[in-house]
Amino acid sequence: TTSNPEASVSIASHRCSTRPVQLSIMKTCIAASILALAASASAFAPAAQQAASCTQLSETKADLESLAAKSNPVLKYYDPLDLASTTIWGQSNEATIGFLRHAEIKHGRVAMAAFVGYIVQSNGITFPWPAVGGGVGTLTGSPPEQWDALPDAAKWQIILFVGFLEWFSEAAGTHYMRGGKPGQFPRFDESKELVPHPVPIGSLYDPFGFHKNKSEEAKAAGLVKELNNGRLAQIGIIGFLAAQKVEGSVPLLKGVV
Repeated sequence: TTSNPEASVSIASHRCSTRPVQLSIMKTCIAASILALAASASAFAPAAQQAASCTQLSETKADLESLAAKSNPVLKYYDPLDLASTTIWGQSNEATIGFLRHAEIKHGRVAMAAFVGYIVQSNGITFPWPAVGGGVGTLTGSPPEQWDALPDAAKWQIILFVGFLEWFSEAAGTHYMRGGKPGQFPRFDESKELVPHPVPIGSLYDPFGFHKNKSEEAKAAGLVKELNNGRLAQIGIIGFLAAQKVEGSVPLLKGVV
């Protein structure tokens, strides 16, 4: 705990805004692996703000216990590794919970996209035009084989775009370890100085404003559903990849993947 709150906030903000993309990706991957063993942490519903030593944070163990009962009424709160009581990198317990919550939500979203994408690509559903230029044409085979067939230039475009989104989510808005909501992606139109060129949408989450009039109750219920779907999708995509790599590892997918 520092005796100079303003200096502490300044240092924390600098760390979040200048963190290399590689470190951010690595830390979220590590956290996602740990969170698979603690699957009943709460979703990022609005919670009462709690004062910390140098800034205001919102994620507490009580929040996790409350929402765990909503996400899984049978199992309820389940944290065998006691992650909700630990701290990492010298941060407060609330900041640590915010970090772990953000990692789980983010990986759940990625897994949902990967699960659906794997099914679509495995069934040969593609756009009616060539996937990339240079005479590559339509990609065939399994999704990992399709990735291998992409030219290096195409792969780097995807990697750099995802890297930009990762960097922007860390640098813009209120950081999830400093009072922001875990899982909330910053708006582009509120951090224009960080965007290298104009972006036609303000929000990546709701670019057309379909959900702007949703009630807080509806949003909270939707977040619980997203949390549960994300957890199941993580199991699903790992099952697909395991079945493809190790024959017989997933009996239900034998001969399917």
